Amino acid sequence: MNERIKALMIKCNYVVDGTCDISREQKFAELIVQECCDIVEKNLYQNIGWNTSRAVRRHFGLGPEE
Repeated sequence: MNERIKALMIKCNYVVDGTCDISREQKFAELIVQECCDIVEKNLYQNIGWNTSRAVRRHFGLGPEE
């Protein structure tokens, strides 16, 4: 699992032994969305919005490193 995803799981106190409740799952999802929004805003600010999806995939370890 990607280190960034692990860090988000820890940040929201997500438990990976099956004892997770809905509020933790909700918080985990919110953190992922916020990270994606941060990447989009950064790319738009740097005027490279066309490359945003690649940046999001790279950030979460789902795409090739450049």
